[in-house]
Amino acid sequence: MSISPPAARLSQRFRGFLPVVIDVETGGFDCERHALLEIAAVIVHMDAEGVLRPEPTVSTHVEAFAGSEIDPRSLEVTGIDPDHPFRFALPERQALEHIFKPVREAMRQTDCQRAILVGHNAAFDLGFLNAAIRRTNHKRSPFHPFSCFDTVTLAGLAYGQTVLSRAVEASGQRWDAQAAHSAVYDAERTAELFCGVVNRWRQMDESFRHSLGGLDA
Repeated sequence: MSISPPAARLSQRFRGFLPVVIDVETGGFDCERHALLEIAAVIVHMDAEGVLRPEPTVSTHVEAFAGSEIDPRSLEVTGIDPDHPFRFALPERQALEHIFKPVREAMRQTDCQRAILVGHNAAFDLGFLNAAIRRTNHKRSPFHPFSCFDTVTLAGLAYGQTVLSRAVEASGQRWDAQAAHSAVYDAERTAELFCGVVNRWRQMDESFRHSLGGLDA
């Protein structure tokens, strides 16, 4: 029996998609009405051994778009002060380009055809990302408009946990409740969780292939 080795190139691992972890902090739950206030992205890298690792985070604060609403209860959770003088927030279009530029460069370097959003409850982050793209009439988004990888599902499969903090702890990593609910912190923990689950699967797959090879001996 011939067992083919797993793909060693990132462009082959996810059918041409580049995984990019996205986390957003917002002024509420409605992506059409509530403001996008923070966005962070972690591009996933694959080493020569096929192991996934997070790249450094790219992030920015975002100016609330004209006419948007901000629910004070959301700010209580995130701790964001939209009017703080040192936020140095970017308008939505500039914020999107700040995130998209390194993603497009990583796509070129890895020969990936498109980026795919990875998120914890990914539909929420993708909804706010797509809404900002529509509002700014941005024509060069590298992200697939509706496909995504959700670490809620992956963590439920791998660890039996769906809440991000519990999934991170179940994976053996530390969770800092004081740092949570910032786009950077949540994106970085989600990236570690995603890479950990995929790498765990890879190890299990290699063990399975090795056992099959032993049966042929």
